[in-house]
Amino acid sequence: MNVETVEWDDPSAEALRAAMSREMDERYADMAGFDFPEDFSVARDSVVYTGLARTEEGLAVGHIALRRLGGEMEIKRMYVAPRHRGNGVAVALLEAAESAAASAGAERVVLQTGDRQPDAVRLYEREGYTRIPVYPPYHLVPNSLCYQKRVT
Repeated sequence: MNVETVEWDDPSAEALRAAMSREMDERYADMAGFDFPEDFSVARDSVVYTGLARTEEGLAVGHIALRRLGGEMEIKRMYVAPRHRGNGVAVALLEAAESAAASAGAERVVLQTGDRQPDAVRLYEREGYTRIPVYPPYHLVPNSLCYQKRVT
């Protein structure tokens, strides 16, 4: 599995984020119409790293981004295409983002996920992430779970 650095607006990155949005819309269908905080979306100028996982054949199967949120480095839009889950793609993406955060001088990375993503929760906990209090802007979003991991 190869993880490469790409621009936020790379077409493969955009396609994977769109697939993630569709999946999350299904998982959280009862929240349709919820007024998410502005900081919930990712502003391009806040992104410091975007990674794509590609198969040996070059197919983009995973996405991760790292953004600045206040004084923190936050993992955003972590996604692996369903047919490629369970094969180490997510671990490779996390390692790439953690390395990028450490190179940028961060001591830790934080992330938010939802309570309807038990697969993500298991991954994060298995990879050494620990629960922290829900931080802004996610304190306004029901079902939020937040995690951190030291990267230095």
